[in-house]
Amino acid sequence: MAKEKKVIDIEDLPGVGSTTAEKLREAGFGKMEAIAVASPGELMDAAGLGEATASKVINAARSTLEIGFETADQILERRALIHRLSSGSEEFNKLIGGGVETQAITEAYGKFGSGKSQLAFQLAVNVQKPEGEGGLGGGCLFIDTESTFRPERIKQIAEENEMDADAILKNIFVARAFNADHQMLLIEKANELIEEHNIKLIIVDSLTSRFRSDFMGRGTLAGRQQKLNQHMHTLQKWADLYNIPVFVTNQVMANPGLLFGDPTTPIGGHIVGHQSTYRLYLRKGKDDKRIARLVESPSFPEGEAIFRVARKGVHD
Repeated sequence: MAKEKKVIDIEDLPGVGSTTAEKLREAGFGKMEAIAVASPGELMDAAGLGEATASKVINAARSTLEIGFETADQILERRALIHRLSSGSEEFNKLIGGGVETQAITEAYGKFGSGKSQLAFQLAVNVQKPEGEGGLGGGCLFIDTESTFRPERIKQIAEENEMDADAILKNIFVARAFNADHQMLLIEKANELIEEHNIKLIIVDSLTSRFRSDFMGRGTLAGRQQKLNQHMHTLQKWADLYNIPVFVTNQVMANPGLLFGDPTTPIGGHIVGHQSTYRLYLRKGKDDKRIARLVESPSFPEGEAIFRVARKGVHD
């Protein structure tokens, strides 16, 4: 009886030759895990496979990884691999369990001037610090959808913290998204940069701006939400596969139906709410103070933290 060939690379999967493998890698399916959790339709679109072949490829990848149920202690052991990225503020870090978590999407929403982009800039700098100093020892991929990225501010934060500003800037890879489809494409292709440049953080500032402008009117709401859902699933896929944090900012609107309390509501509805692991509501305080409120988290109670935004960046 012939010995079954061990599947190691995606070329070893049944029905996947070198040409198909290249197409799969270009579409973000370069790892066995990515293929195992894909749908047949995704592989059909990515590599031109037939439905039967796509299903066969997925099943082979799943059997290789032994995907299925596992005990809770195994999950706890795997979660020991999770790291946390410091925000620069100990109070803010405590609010979310020690920092921005890998394998998770952290969403920060708030009005203009609430500190969303400033927090994003700080994280883009901090991620390049060694792990022992609150960083993750890698670069940052930054998707700018509102033309708010300022390299001058990055340089200022780095210099104020006695870091090599030129080196910091060279490790932040910035792309301007011109519409929702472009934004989705940039994230779908992100794995190439992640692997080539040791990317340890993905930032999208802001998540919903382009979707909001491209899909106007109630008649387009379903289409917008469907694409937004797909976009966030891709972000979560990279967070899981590469054990990195994803930090997204979000716009807000006023809820006219709310008679009491704060009418500020994040854009994106339940789709963004369900897909974000952590949701933070930022608002401006007096002077340089900002207030962060943890709205949703799988394991931490609601609470608030006060932090400052100054020349040196985010701090207590």
